[in-house]
Amino acid sequence: MNANSAIQEVLELLDLEKIEENIFRGKSSKDRVQRVFGGQVLGQALVAAGRTVEGRVCHSLHAYFLRAGDPKVPILYEVDRSRDGTSFTSRRVVAIQHGRAIFTLEASFQLHEPGYEHAFEMPKAPDPESLESEETLRAKIAGRLSEDVRASALRLRPIEVRPVEPRAYFAPEKRPPQEMLWIRAAGRLPDDPAFHQCLLAYASDMPLLDAGMLPHGIGWFDDKVQLASLDHAMWFHRPFRVDDWLLYVLDSPSASGARSLNRGTLFTRDGRLIASVAQEGLMRPRDDRLRKSAG
Repeated sequence: MNANSAIQEVLELLDLEKIEENIFRGKSSKDRVQRVFGGQVLGQALVAAGRTVEGRVCHSLHAYFLRAGDPKVPILYEVDRSRDGTSFTSRRVVAIQHGRAIFTLEASFQLHEPGYEHAFEMPKAPDPESLESEETLRAKIAGRLSEDVRASALRLRPIEVRPVEPRAYFAPEKRPPQEMLWIRAAGRLPDDPAFHQCLLAYASDMPLLDAGMLPHGIGWFDDKVQLASLDHAMWFHRPFRVDDWLLYVLDSPSASGARSLNRGTLFTRDGRLIASVAQEGLMRPRDDRLRKSAG
């Protein structure tokens, strides 16, 4: 699979099937064997909500991951048309598998309005062209991975990622809970702004837990910790394209109770703040010894 086919698969995942008024069906990525990627459910739920709204753009969403999704069966998305106001439209989406809710999303849409503006400045960062991609970094450590993990690590992703300060995949050093990386879709996308919002929601879930792991020297290949997204909130500030480079600035102000709070801001290459993200994630030590020493 090349990069363009990887992004094409995501485009197909986000193209939900309408099976009844306010009810949609989505499929999952073929390479998922244990559970559905949270960003996929988030993106698909936003697509479902958006297909019941006309002439308005999503400005915020709040979601909860309730149960792990089963990648072997379709996901049903039921949309409740909570409110259609003069300026704002509200939607609630429930994702269902095996007769139970696995995810809920509340999204608000707004007519375009002029108003006061201000925004944080983008921090200084090297150009993405000067940085190594995650694909290159993973290839360097492929020989240390088991065969099944290696196949997953080396597959091409639909979202290109270039970390500003790459960390070690094995036994990373402890460092402050802050990092930056450039992201963009691995191929050209349609022009529909709503689609770019859905794809950014998909991509935003990928690195959010990373910032909370940094102060504890935890890597993604560690078996000493259980990681999972618990919720997700996102605010869209200004128009953007996901197929242009975006700087994702991440931090984690707190971890406690086996949970880590993680935040992100996204900037266009010319410095415009286009979205903000927050997520609480499960970061649970797997045995009693680690539970006592964690933190």
